[in-house]
Formats: sequence, C-alpha cells, structure tokens
Amino acid sequence: MNGTLRKGFACSIVFALVTIMGWSPATWAAEPTVPPGTVINMQNWQQYKQFMPDGMQEMFKGTYFWKFPPDFQMVVGNSHHYPPPKTFQEYTEKYSKDVKIVDLPDGRHTISGYVSGLPFPNPEEPNKGYKLLVDNWFAYVPYLQCGNTKTGLQDRFHNMYMENVIFVYRRLSHIGDAGMPITDPKAQGMDYSEYVMVTAPEQARYTTDLTIYYQDYTRPEDTFLFIPALRRSLRLSTAARCTPFIGTDLTLDDPRVNGFNGGIARFDAKYLKDQSVFASIKQDYMKADDWQNNFYQPAFIQKPSLGKFELRDTWVVDVRRIPSQRAGYCYGKRIMWVDKETMMSLWNDIYDATMKPWKFTVNPVVATAIPGEGLHPTPNGYATWWDIQNDHMTVWSFRVPNGNATEANADCKSYYGENMDDIGKFSTAAGLASVMR
Repeated sequence: MNGTLRKGFACSIVFALVTIMGWSPATWAAEPTVPPGTVINMQNWQQYKQFMPDGMQEMFKGTYFWKFPPDFQMVVGNSHHYPPPKTFQEYTEKYSKDVKIVDLPDGRHTISGYVSGLPFPNPEEPNKGYKLLVDNWFAYVPYLQCGNTKTGLQDRFHNMYMENVIFVYRRLSHIGDAGMPITDPKAQGMDYSEYVMVTAPEQARYTTDLTIYYQDYTRPEDTFLFIPALRRSLRLSTAARCTPFIGTDLTLDDPRVNGFNGGIARFDAKYLKDQSVFASIKQDYMKADDWQNNFYQPAFIQKPSLGKFELRDTWVVDVRRIPSQRAGYCYGKRIMWVDKETMMSLWNDIYDATMKPWKFTVNPVVATAIPGEGLHPTPNGYATWWDIQNDHMTVWSFRVPNGNATEANADCKSYYGENMDDIGKFSTAAGLASVMR
C-alpha cells in the first residue's frame, strides 16, 4: 500500500470511529502544554492567551485602570495534584448515585438525596452547568477553617483602607473528614456558617458578620451584623446580598473559598466549555504578608517569589440568578473557571446587571496541610478583586505580619489562645452577644 493509500485508509478509520463512537477531535486530541520554566511576560503573553481566563487577558492588554505592570512575569511550574481526602471520595462513591435535581414551581432548582462527598462526580447534560455549580458548592473543604487576615481597599489614587479580621468558617452538615460525623450533633438544621470579625483599626473593631446556611437549600440564608456602637446585632434582609462585605468591594455572595457564596436555590448555571488555565495553587503562603516584596504593585498580583503558575483543567460556567430572582440584584452573571480536580473556582469574571464587565477576581485556593487529611486547598495565600468600573481594588492576605496563616480542623481548637471550635460562639446568632465581653 503506497503512502497516499495508507494516509487515506487511516483517515477513513478515524472518520469511522468518530461517526460510530460519537467522538469529536476536541474530546480526545491531546491538549497543548506549556513547559515548566516558561516565563510569560508583557511581550509574549499573547502566545499563551488560550490558557488565560478572559479577565486575565484584559489585565495583560491594559484595557482598564487596573492592569499588570510592565515588568510582570508569570513563571510556569509543574502541575500538582490534590485529590479529595479518602473519606470524601468514599462518600462520593457511596452516596452520589442517589442525588437528584429537583425543579421547583417558581423556576428555582434544588437537590435531593445528598448526604456527603461530591454530588455529581461525572457531570453531564442535561443540566451540566447546574451540576457543576452544585459540585462547586459542596466541594471538599475542612469542616473547620480559621484565620487571621489583613485586607485593604485601594482607590484609583492608591489610598488604601486597611483592616485586620479573624474568620471562622464551619461545615456543620455533609462533613467529609475522617473521624467526624457527617452531620454535627449541634447543627440544628444548619449546613454551613461564616463568622468574620474586624480586629483593627480600632474604630471598626468588633464589627462582626455571621452568615448561616441551612440544610434546607431552599431556605434563605440568615445574615447577622454585630454593630459595636449599638452593642447588639441586626439581622439583615435576605434581599441584601449586594451589601458590601465588611468595608470591601465584595458582596455577601462573594466571600467563600469555593469562589461563590450565593447558594444553589436562587441560581442556575450554564456549562460553556472546557479550558486549561494558569493558576497558582502551590505557594509559599507564609510570605503573603510581605506585600512590597512578593507582589507586583499597584495591581497586587503575585511575584514568582511567592509561587509559580501551573496549568489547571477547568470547566467554564456561566452562573446567573434565576429570572424570578433577578430584579434589583447587582450581578448579571458570574463566569467561573472551576478546577476539575478540586471543584474550586480559580478565577471569576463578574458582570453588572447590564452585562458590562465589573470585577475580575483571582481566588485563594492554595494547598495547605489539613490535620489528618494531607494537603488540600484552603483559603490561604492571597486573593485580589479588581473593580474595573469604580477603579477600586480589594486585596486579602491570609496571614498578618508575624502571625499564623489559615489553620483547619483540630488546629483551630487553640488559635491565638482561643478555641475556634466553639460552635455556640462562632456559628450561632446567640454567640454574637459575647463579642465585646
């Protein structure tokens, strides 16, 4: 058989396989890779733009006030793998087959049959986008996370308002850690709690935000705000999800390690595509408090001294409020790059109600040692939010100078001399009464 015939025969075989099996070249063709050691900068970035979220490309282009500086470099490193803990994987295998999507009369969605683990380990159509959103919401996180962080809000004149805060985030149901009950006996119908208290500056000290999510996913979350001047807490309206979060450019639907904090009942999601993107999930996060030496200023993006970027396989998802819930809501859509291994959102592009770009966010998903579970992503290192409409920037360092970084599980039982494992104090509205005592 001559070369032309051999080539034609090979093409016929491939065509037959594509026809019979329903494959497409995009499904089985090898993804191009970027060799470790590659340096991406302002001169050559366009060669690699296929591996960048849309907002990252705009930061390279210099389209808006916030942009990467002329000396910016992104060094590519080896890829790392952080599969979920063994217990979480076992729960996924045992319980995921019983999880179903439930469509509600008002257009909302919820799920039934979920116990623990990943609800949809092999998300496919129909409703692939919503399944990915649910997986992101219930991605593995330690049952207890605590930290002492600093944050800054910077305007276009580079004036920065600084705060230090402590946070205690707790999973009370659907727990996936070894040696823990799936549902905490003290949960009382709660699914997840988020406690954040300002410790500096003095004029804002003790301002505390507590949000509680429930095992009934259709029940609106409760948010309580402790106001020091009043020495009591106020319960915020369930419609106040666009309220600024403790003096930052974030809203209440934003501050979660998974990259999305809005719940699963008021949102729908559409799967857009698969994409390999650059992300930094292995960092020397104990250097994250040194803003001057380890970050490019003023854009506040990491230098190679903090960590390298690696290619991560992601699903790209378009998340929007369901039509009956959109009136008065601040965001039109949120495009999330969801990591296929950790199910965390590595980057978000957020649009306003008129679908104009509003915020680009790089999220804090950094491999951290979890007691008894090994290395897994937690809120560590840093996070940056660029508000491109108001020329604001919010930055987070999950470590204050001379302080600890994020801790988890048993290590939170004595964090700066306090037991962050106290559910009554850090996960209930009654606990807010002890803030200034």
